[in-house]
Amino acid sequence: MALRPRDDDKVVLYSPLFDDEREFSFGSLAKQDTWIDYAQGVASELQQSGVPLRGFEGIVNSNIPIASGLSSSASFEVAAALAFLQLAGIEKSRAEIALLCQRAENRFVGVNCGIMDQMAVAACVSDHALLLDCRSLEMEQVPFRLQNHAIVVTDSAAPRELASSAYNERRAQCEEGLAILQRFEMDAQSLRDISPLQLSAHSHQLHEPVLKRVRHVVEEIARTQLAVKQLQEGNLVEFGQRMNESHDSLRHFYEVSSPELDFLTDFARTQEGVLGSRMTGAGFGGCTVTLIEKARAEGFIAAQIAAYKEATGREARGWVCEAAAGAQIVI
Repeated sequence: MALRPRDDDKVVLYSPLFDDEREFSFGSLAKQDTWIDYAQGVASELQQSGVPLRGFEGIVNSNIPIASGLSSSASFEVAAALAFLQLAGIEKSRAEIALLCQRAENRFVGVNCGIMDQMAVAACVSDHALLLDCRSLEMEQVPFRLQNHAIVVTDSAAPRELASSAYNERRAQCEEGLAILQRFEMDAQSLRDISPLQLSAHSHQLHEPVLKRVRHVVEEIARTQLAVKQLQEGNLVEFGQRMNESHDSLRHFYEVSSPELDFLTDFARTQEGVLGSRMTGAGFGGCTVTLIEKARAEGFIAAQIAAYKEATGREARGWVCEAAAGAQIVI
């Protein structure tokens, strides 16, 4: 987002991505059901918290694919928050910025998202992965030294039509499973407080598909903790295996994958130099992430896209990525 301040209470932004100019005033914030609502929501939250807002005009652009599960909305929200705060001469912690952007999306835009996307955009550090405790908001920057490897992001170009309804259904199933497990593990406040051993002891109390949903969550938490240890040791080979296991669990237990995502990950695992591949985001479409030797990345993308088109008829897109820093102010 490139901007300059105005002397009134208007925000005027042009998006080359949509070839569209939109504006709003702080005194009359109201949903327009367009992309500008993400900035309006941030303005609303800042206004309610007492931050003196100043108008500005500028251009907002993005190379993050829209509607692909890669946090394009969170990126825009955090950029808008940094712009408002910079013009107001006020500093907030990265956690505070992420939280207000989450509230903007929840309350103004009307999407009941979690905190992960906004926190990743606001708080990530170059050459690190962010370990986030979503309950306490405690963060740890875990070294992610790719060196001779890269992350390839592949957009399946498949619509994510079921993602919202499936999210609500899975959440309800997990809550049902937790309520049953709390009869035996009374100290458990959420599934994160249930160990794989405890789940094994009480698994006969849970019916399908609740058991599968709970199993995914409990084992994914343990898998994440192991993956952090392996990154700290610089063991990318074992980390790649955790990626594979994560996708397999999302596919078979949480059941939020799709034929397109499964094709992309299955193909990736057959290719030279690939250490691991999994879906990312809410599922039922969206993207995969693949850990691969850097020298093979471009050739892999071309081969994967060609094979995918032949199998599905869809035009996928791929990008070579690295672990980059989150949002920054450049003056």
